[in-house]
Amino acid sequence: MKKLQGKWAFVTGSSRGIGQQIAMGLASHGCNVIVHGRKEGNTNKTISLLKDYDIKIDAVYGELTNIEDIKRMIKEIKSKYHIDILYNNAGIQNKWKDIWDLTIDEWKDVFQINLFSMVQLNNAFIPDMKKKGYGRVINLSSGIKDIPQMAPYSASKAAVDKYTKDLAFELKDTNILVNALDPGWLRTDLGGEYAPNKVESVLPGALVPALLDDNGERGHIFSAQDYRN
Repeated sequence: MKKLQGKWAFVTGSSRGIGQQIAMGLASHGCNVIVHGRKEGNTNKTISLLKDYDIKIDAVYGELTNIEDIKRMIKEIKSKYHIDILYNNAGIQNKWKDIWDLTIDEWKDVFQINLFSMVQLNNAFIPDMKKKGYGRVINLSSGIKDIPQMAPYSASKAAVDKYTKDLAFELKDTNILVNALDPGWLRTDLGGEYAPNKVESVLPGALVPALLDDNGERGHIFSAQDYRN
């Protein structure tokens, strides 16, 4: 029996890129997957790829910039499933600008998707994980540094790291393991065509925090590129 057989995972931003790879990686371990895209139909490609695996598949759509969309997705998921694994993968970068020219609205947009939506989803699903006595939560981080033109993005990811550690400490006496994942600089729509690593290199490392044994490591930032073949 595969380690994640019969469990349900929700992967935000899984219509393409890193999230799509994570969804397929989870499926290879027998995990049922709920795919997420910004708009209805965006998830069709990932769903098609997941049909190669003997798992159950569902999909939701909604903008993580929209609090009401997030509430609707949470309600829809919780009406049908118990989430065992939550991958807060979705994220955006700000436009490249001098740090002085980045507006407060641009800062807010990046923090809404990269941090605040993550908090909203964790607040919704982790209490149910506690009741069941099992959960794996993975928050997407980044190794970006020394690029002031990307300050909103890098600051949001630093906030994710601190939030992850605080959440892990809050859950220290439970089997809910909260960790962060740095996928590396990858050739995706977000990472750009000049990134040194292909998107497929996020596996198998991205799965390590989902495959942890009970009461395993928590509050750690895993680097996917450390596990490349």
